[in-house]
Amino acid sequence: MGTRNATEYGKQLCRQLVEELQPYHVLIVSGLALGIDVMAHKECVKYDIPTVGVLGHGLDRMYPSQNQAIAEKMLNNGGLLSEYPSGTIPDRENFPQRNRIVAGIADATIVVEASIKGGALITAEIANTYNRDVFAFPGRVGDEYSEGCNFLIRNNKAALLTSAADLAYILGWEKIDSTKPVTEQLVLPIDLSSDERLIFEILQQHKTPLAIDDLTVKANMATSKLAMNLLNMEMQGYILSLPGKTYRIS
Repeated sequence: MGTRNATEYGKQLCRQLVEELQPYHVLIVSGLALGIDVMAHKECVKYDIPTVGVLGHGLDRMYPSQNQAIAEKMLNNGGLLSEYPSGTIPDRENFPQRNRIVAGIADATIVVEASIKGGALITAEIANTYNRDVFAFPGRVGDEYSEGCNFLIRNNKAALLTSAADLAYILGWEKIDSTKPVTEQLVLPIDLSSDERLIFEILQQHKTPLAIDDLTVKANMATSKLAMNLLNMEMQGYILSLPGKTYRIS
C-alpha cells in the first residue's frame, strides 16, 4: 500500500520488495490505485507473482482508466475483486471501505510510502484492529510522503521494514527451493513426554508456524504448562521458536 504520488524513492523500494518476495511464493494484494499500488501490481506481473486488485467500484469499469492494461494482465495470474455490483461508480467514500477488504485478505500489510493523511494509513489502522501484522518502510524526516510511514513506526502501529528478509524473518517464512526433495519427519522422537508428543504431532500437521494461542486451544493445555513443554522441546532441538510467539518443527 502507499501514496498515489509516489516518489522515485518509494517506487524503488516497491520494485525491490516485490522482486525479493518472489522466492517466497506470495500473493500480493493492493488497491490498483495510481502510485505505489499499481507499481506493486506491475512488478508482480513482471516476476510472475500472483496479485489481486481490490476495486472501489463495479467490475464493469476501471478507475483510473490508465490501469486497464495492467488489470487485464493480472487476470492471468491473480485477478480483480470488488464487493460492488456492476454499474457502481468510483465514489470517494468507496475507497476507504475497499481498504478493509485489502487488510482482511492480507496476512501482513506493508506501507511503502504514505503521507500522514493517506488512505494507506487507514488500511494499516484497519489491519491493526484485525490483529494482523503491519510493516512500514522508514523515510527521511521531513519528507511529506514518508511522514505517514514514520508516524506508524513511531507510534508502534507498524514494524520497521528495510527488506523482504526482515518480513520473512518476522513472519517465519522460508524460501521454497524446488530443487530439493520435500521430506517429512514421520517418526516421533522417542524421548518426548506424552504432552510433548501431542504438541509435536500438532506442529507436524501444520506447514506454517503456529501461534502459542492456537497451540493452547488445539492441545487443550494450560498456557503455563504449554510454555514449559515448548521450552523443553526447543532446548532439545525438536522445535523452533519464531518471532510473534509462533513455533514449528525444526
